[in-house]
Order: sequence, then structure tokens, then C-alpha cells
Amino acid sequence: MRLFALLVKVLCHSCDISNSHLTRREAPGFRHGEVSRAARKQHTTIDVFLNTCYSRGMKQTMLLKLGPTSEQHQALLDTMHQFNAACDYVASVAFAEKTANKFALQKVVYGELRTTYKLAAQLAIRAISKASEAYKRDKSIQPHFKSEGAVVYDERVMSFKGLLTVSLLTVAGRVLVPFQVGEYQAARMDAIKGQADLIYRKGIFYLAVTRDVPTPAPEEVTDTLGIDLGIVNLATDSEGETFSGEAVEKVRQRHHALRQRLQKRGTKSAKKHLKKLSGKEARFRKNSNHVISKRIVAKAKANGQGIAIEELRHIRTRTEARLRRSQRSRHSSWSFGQLRSFLSYKAALAGVPLHTVNPRNTSRTCSECGHSAKENRKSQASFVCQACGYTDNADRNAAVNIARASVMVPIVSSLRA
Repeated sequence: MRLFALLVKVLCHSCDISNSHLTRREAPGFRHGEVSRAARKQHTTIDVFLNTCYSRGMKQTMLLKLGPTSEQHQALLDTMHQFNAACDYVASVAFAEKTANKFALQKVVYGELRTTYKLAAQLAIRAISKASEAYKRDKSIQPHFKSEGAVVYDERVMSFKGLLTVSLLTVAGRVLVPFQVGEYQAARMDAIKGQADLIYRKGIFYLAVTRDVPTPAPEEVTDTLGIDLGIVNLATDSEGETFSGEAVEKVRQRHHALRQRLQKRGTKSAKKHLKKLSGKEARFRKNSNHVISKRIVAKAKANGQGIAIEELRHIRTRTEARLRRSQRSRHSSWSFGQLRSFLSYKAALAGVPLHTVNPRNTSRTCSECGHSAKENRKSQASFVCQACGYTDNADRNAAVNIARASVMVPIVSSLRA
């Protein structure tokens, strides 16, 4: 119980970091290639565990599409440029002074942010916070921010006016900007809490707001559904059902072949097409992971089961060395961390207990007699125990072992808060 409470406390602390609820590309507004491996790794961890931060409730992100006038659009864009230029300045001071302390930095840079960068008092504070958190992730480098990186707003500089208008502070003063909502957003507007991020994508402004989502107490269960994540089938459960597979692989192969042709061509048009293809692939992976995780959680909920999944940290390091060259692209192109995060928050919302287990030898151990040997794994798809002769699909055998393994980390615990 104490271990779980400590885990929740640490994870929820991570959720307070500016922009941690956004993707790595959006959140701090870093220029590509200027973030160290350590910084990227840490931010990945924040992304993966974001939706597991809850005790009695959970924080989720919802995008609101803004519809500013041309004058408001320019004011927002100017604010974004000034804000990120200010972040660059604060980061340079933090790097020179070798300090990530927000209060120490504020004493040095606050006046400059107010006079030179024309930022309002609270926007200056938010810029200091954003730069400080970015520098804190890796103090060996000076962070740099894209001119159109996210701008952090809180209750002091942002307020909702009615159902479809938001007031935002800019370098040109306050602007009342209308926004669009569908049925999904409209039903959840009353749960919006805390700070939001102003995002600029392809000429359109969005407000990424956080909302509090109540989560039911995890149900008491007596059985566990083990989930094995794999290459041929993205997920296989301990009852033998596979999730995704051929359809996903066909799309992945088509994208891979097209990417190779475009990279070989190397023209300006080809590079533009590659960028467009990258976004299309990311959306496809995200949608597939949503569908798979939803099906798994729904099945566990209907059967009164908990869910056990493999601990995924360092999965590429552990597995790529033993994969054939032809399989490495296929293995590394899928976002298993994203699938895990979707499973985590969907399970929490459904009240389904979920935990991780150590994946060591789960694919080599016989689920019937417990004999573990490398020779048991005859192929990617076939398992034949050398001790008792038991045969099974390799993924299902591993999923059964995962279902029976000891709890490693209770992500969605059966312990009540």
C-alpha cells in the first residue's frame, strides 16, 4: 500500500510539469535535434505514465479549436513568438548561471521579460517556469524553443466567458476568442480545471485544456487477463484472442515501402511527402492503439477480470538484439508505450485493475509444467515444451504466463484510496 501511494505521488508530481500532458513534439517547443537523449527519455516517461496519475480522479487533455478574427489571430501569434523568445532568453540565463531554480531566475530575468519582451506579469512567470523545467531535464545543454511552441495559460490570464468564448491575455491586451466544440467536448466543459496550453498547428490555434475525470473504485476481481505484446499480432490475451495483426501489418508495409522510395528520391517534393506521411502513420498507430486497448478493457470488464501486461521499459534494448534484420523495422515502428498508456487510463476509467509484470522468460516458460528453456520457442509463432511436450501458440503461452506472474507495479490497483 505504501509503495503504491509513493508511486502515485511521484507520477502525479510529474503531471504538474508544464506541458507534460502534450506530446514530446508539442510540449516544450524544442527545435528538432537539440534535445539530448536523456531529456527525450525522461519526457517519454512522462508521456507514457501521464494518464495513470490519479487517486480518486484523473486528468485528461481536451483540444478546443479556436476561431479568432484576423486581428486576434495576429495578436495570439505575436504573443506566441514573444513568449518563446522569452523562454529562449530565460534558458540562456539558466544555462549560464547553472540554475533551474525558478525563484532565483525570476530575480534576474523578470524585469527583462516585462520590458524587452512585453510580457504581462503572469505570462512572464509562466515563461520562467517553462524554461526552468526544460533546463532541469538535462542541465548539460541549453534548451532552445521553437517560435511557435506552446504558450502556457493559467486562471490568471485565461477565463471562459459563457459556453463558447474564452478570454486570453496577449501582448496586445485581452482578446475574447470563440471556439468550436462538438458533442463530446460540450458534455465535458464543466470539468475543465487548471492551466491550458495554446497550440498552433498548420495555421490553426487550439487550446489544450485539462479536465478532471472521476474514476470509479477498482473492482474486486478473482481472475487476470494476461496480455502479450508482439510483432505478428500486436496483442494476444491469455484466452487466445489476438488483437490487430494482418490489416495493421499491410498498412505498415505500404507506408514502409513508400517511405523508402521517397527517401531514395530525396527531392524537395519527396521530403514534403515524407513529412505528410509521418503524420498519417502516427494517426494510424494512435487510432489502432485506441481500438485495441478499448477492446481489451471491455473484455476484462465484461468478464470481471483484472489486466496484466509486460513491463515495457527498455523493451527495444532487450529484444532487438535477438530479432532478424527483416523484423527490426517492424518491431521498432510500433508505439507499444502509447498502447500501454491507453490501456492504463481506459482501465482506470472502467474500474478494471491493471498491473505490470516482469517479462523475463515469459515467452520461454511452459505454461503447463513451468519448464523454461530457449529451445521451447520453436519459432515466432510456435511453442513446444521440451520437457512435457506441451504445444501452443507462442503468444498465447506467453500471455498465460503473464496472467500468472507476480505483480510488479500496480498501475490500476485493487487497493482503495
